[in-house]
This record gives sequence, structure tokens and C-alpha cells, in this order.
Amino acid sequence: MLRRGFLAVRSGLTADDVREAATALAQRALELPELAHARTVAAYVSVGSEPGTLALLDALRARGVRVLLPVLMPDNDLDWGTYAGPESLVSVRHGGRMALLEPAGERLGPEAVREADAVLLPGLAVDARGMRLGRGGGSYDRVLARLERAGTDPALVVLLYDREIVERVPEEEHDRPVHAVVTPSGVRRFHRRP
Repeated sequence: MLRRGFLAVRSGLTADDVREAATALAQRALELPELAHARTVAAYVSVGSEPGTLALLDALRARGVRVLLPVLMPDNDLDWGTYAGPESLVSVRHGGRMALLEPAGERLGPEAVREADAVLLPGLAVDARGMRLGRGGGSYDRVLARLERAGTDPALVVLLYDREIVERVPEEEHDRPVHAVVTPSGVRRFHRRP
């Protein structure tokens, strides 16, 4: 029910709302030290009324950052490919779901995310503890578990609209807190794990 509520609000946004938020998000995110010093960033291509990411992806790439983008596999896990600009993206429909924009080039394997200095995560909300509410497919839960098993500790950053920071979201045992959330109006940080 909670996910549906956030999705309903997003579906009411105009194209101008989404575009303006994307510009502000890119500016805020590019100011993050975690992204300023990153050599490799795992990110995603926003779809529909999600907070826009393309301007940010292009700005990171222009800085010389290697940007990894996900490729959804049949089991909902994520493979990765390198972003080479908007022309390198292809629209892929997975079953009856919304079409996703994925990198057309070489597949690097699910473990490629371990090379990331920062991981930009999609979400519907983040709470005051830094817990993220995703769409419920579990793809990014697998990514976070893979990073933890590997002993890597990239900065975990969620891109959201301002009203999607809430007091509390439901939490499951496997959920991990994020380090920061970026919205069009600013950045909110959470304590990093020791």
C-alpha cells in the first residue's frame, strides 16, 4: 500500500516537474564529495516519473567517471554495462513491466558493481534512519548483499523527490541503510556503519 501511494503521487507529476527536478538533482548530486572523487559510479537510468538521472549520468561521464548501468536479468538480479552516452541505451521490456533503458554494449557480470566507489540507488522513499523503500523486486537488495559479501563499502546514495523522505518505512532483516539521499532541494546524510 505504501509503495502504491508514492507511485500515485509520482504519476501525478508533469513532464516539466520531472525535468526541473532532474536538473536540480544533478546539481546537488554533483556537489557530493562521494561523487566528486569517484572513479566508478554504479547508477541507473530513470524511467517514467522517477527522479531523472540522465543529466547526472552525462555530467559524471563528462568528468571522466566510469558509469555502470544495470541490465535486469530474468531472475531479477542485475548484470552491468558501461554507459557511453544516451545513444548507447536501448529500450528493453521485461515481461509485462515498463520498458527499461539499458546499456547496449558488453555485459560485465553481476560482480562488476563491486568496482564502484559510489552506488546510486533507485527508491520510493527513505526514512529518518536511512532505510530505503524500493519497488519490491529485490534487485538492489541483491546488489547490496553482493557488496557486503565482498567487503566493499561504496557510498550508497538514493535520488528522491523532496516529499519522499519520511519518518519510517517498513524494514526487513536483509535491508541495509543508505549513506545519503539527494533531493532537488538538498542532501541529507545518515551515519555510515563502522
